[in-house]
Amino acid sequence: MAAMQRITGVDVARGLAVLGMLTAHVGPGEPGDPLPWSLAQVVDGRSAALFVLLSGISVALISGGSAPVAGVRRVQARAKILVRAFLVLGIGVAVILLGTPIAVILPTYAVLFACATPLLGADPRRLLGGAVAVAALGPVLHVALQDVLGRLPGRGFTDLLVGDFYPAVVWFAYVLVGLAVGRMDLRDRRVRLRLLGAGAALAVVAHLASALLTRALAGDPALVALVTTEPHSSSGLEVVANTGVGLAVLALCLIVADAVPALVAPVAATGALALTAYTGQLVVIALLGESVVWQPQAGTWLAFLVVTVLACWTWRAALGRGPLERLLHGLAARAADVSPDVLPPRDAVPAARD
Repeated sequence: MAAMQRITGVDVARGLAVLGMLTAHVGPGEPGDPLPWSLAQVVDGRSAALFVLLSGISVALISGGSAPVAGVRRVQARAKILVRAFLVLGIGVAVILLGTPIAVILPTYAVLFACATPLLGADPRRLLGGAVAVAALGPVLHVALQDVLGRLPGRGFTDLLVGDFYPAVVWFAYVLVGLAVGRMDLRDRRVRLRLLGAGAALAVVAHLASALLTRALAGDPALVALVTTEPHSSSGLEVVANTGVGLAVLALCLIVADAVPALVAPVAATGALALTAYTGQLVVIALLGESVVWQPQAGTWLAFLVVTVLACWTWRAALGRGPLERLLHGLAARAADVSPDVLPPRDAVPAARD
């Protein structure tokens, strides 16, 4: 089976998502910092949403991109996706055991990744329709199920489904959008411009609608929670706004990556090694202690950024795939190493005896 298509602009967007999540974790946020106090809040939530949206695009690229595979090749694609999801889930659980004060996205990412496998043959319009339905109904289910599921044993499953940060019942919308976008020809200039325009429009409309509704419903906190675009609020309007930002960022990355590939090469390398970069920063946070999260400093944040980008860029140039990416690729390729049985001619099959 052919390897997943690589599009440099998608890697650049994924690199920005990883660096954005890093900024949300250790970025400056205290008064007196030389950088704007709101920097971490700007990327908080949006970067993770972009990361998950890009997972949908990855699913699409693994399964043929704008020309979806069928038959045995689709079975192979499903096998590869499921193995990757299983391994990412294991890595996510291991990272959680480090005990960092970070809401680790990998388990939810893995579950959402796997949930996309039955949809490899779905039409993009149906995928977008599904995303709209999830964005509309998911936040209501999130609120309704939190109290019910919170009483059940198995907190890990509850957090995956309706947790405070990455509830699958809401965040699956990003995967559906990504899968639909991945079925488009992302190398087509017209597609990129449409994504840019649609993304900008969605982001502006959602934020304006949220501002107006939040003011109108100020006396009812429960209703405000359903219309806010605050990070990790998991409201429908936050999903729309984050989707718009994600599509606009993706379009810009695709355009810039083609125009000045050398300029964005370090960030593209970070995106190509996204799993290693994300996991590595959590390991470093565990080694340095919780103070790097609770007492963020601009110098520490800049050191994280520079070391992450340089390490990924150097590794990518010298060794290709990152260590965790190599593990996922190798095991997924083995799982997908299947071919249909060669059946004997029907005339050669002995007739069954009564």
